[in-house]
Amino acid sequence: MPAKVIVLLMTLSLSACMPSGITSKIMEIGIKARMSADKLAELEDGLHLALCGAGGPMPSPKASGPCVLVIAGQRMFVVDAGTDGTRNIWRMGYNIGDIEAVFLTHFHSDHIDGLGEMATLRWASRANTSPLPVYGPEGVENVVAGFNQAYQYDFTYRHEHHGDAVAPTSGAGLQAQPFEKPEDGFLTTLFQDDVLTIESLAVSHAPVEPAVGYRFTYKDRSLLITGDTIKSKNIERFAQGVDLLVHEALAPNLVRLMNKVARETDNTVMAKVTHDILDYHASPLEAAETAKAAGVGHLLYYHIVPPIVIPGQKALYLNGAEDIFEAYTIGEDGVSFSLPSGSDAITKTRKGL
Repeated sequence: MPAKVIVLLMTLSLSACMPSGITSKIMEIGIKARMSADKLAELEDGLHLALCGAGGPMPSPKASGPCVLVIAGQRMFVVDAGTDGTRNIWRMGYNIGDIEAVFLTHFHSDHIDGLGEMATLRWASRANTSPLPVYGPEGVENVVAGFNQAYQYDFTYRHEHHGDAVAPTSGAGLQAQPFEKPEDGFLTTLFQDDVLTIESLAVSHAPVEPAVGYRFTYKDRSLLITGDTIKSKNIERFAQGVDLLVHEALAPNLVRLMNKVARETDNTVMAKVTHDILDYHASPLEAAETAKAAGVGHLLYYHIVPPIVIPGQKALYLNGAEDIFEAYTIGEDGVSFSLPSGSDAITKTRKGL
């Protein structure tokens, strides 16, 4: 946690014992510090990544729905918009209004259910005059149209209440940016300029189709985010030499334990779910094998299934993966990395929220 935040929290705690006038002044100082902060300007030039959501669809105390914040230089992007991801971006000190675009890996509910809140806060926190672009494979048009329809009344309410100074009508909602899922062995370039390239690659999450991952390259630094997938030679191919591989991972040993208990307690729904999900996710062992084969700099596990909730569970989750690839981090909300340009450093800048 940044020193500024620690000091602010300590100060606010002390203020509970102080007269209301002092408390009010302390709050004013804290609000001023937050409103005047520019987190992006504080970052050194390079590629930066933070987990705004490290988990999957199951509730977890330290892992919200899948959401990855990527900052290239001074440009801010998000991959997937799971539950509470938007609020975690705020908690990390970034302004939602600075999000340039969202990239969806696929359309499972836990990857898209925060889109409405993300678009709304992005619109109203910076008075953005154009909708939030949402890149995704075929079908993203329907997803975006559905959210825009659901929020149509909210668009009107906020504009009528605040006007163009906060909520210009032209900036409301989402704008679909569809692309065709690339074939194995090929990348689809979604954005490219002199310093930044954003590309999409095919992953396998059948029966979910289409499903893609994303590779970001900024100057001489790179990272790849898999989205949900089984172990894939295509991921291994396009992760070759990347600095940071952000790979989803489900622990089969723990899910089988859940399945055993579900059957013993006649919980037929959980028994079915914990049986079915085993065949379309990579395990921590498989993610480690991919990282080793691709020669990546660091492996960050995310979309953690099942949630890690008790001491000692991380060892069970890895199940020996640490022996295959030693440079790893098990993701939690707020875990952040910096990849400074002109360097080979991979620096963990935050351990969590």
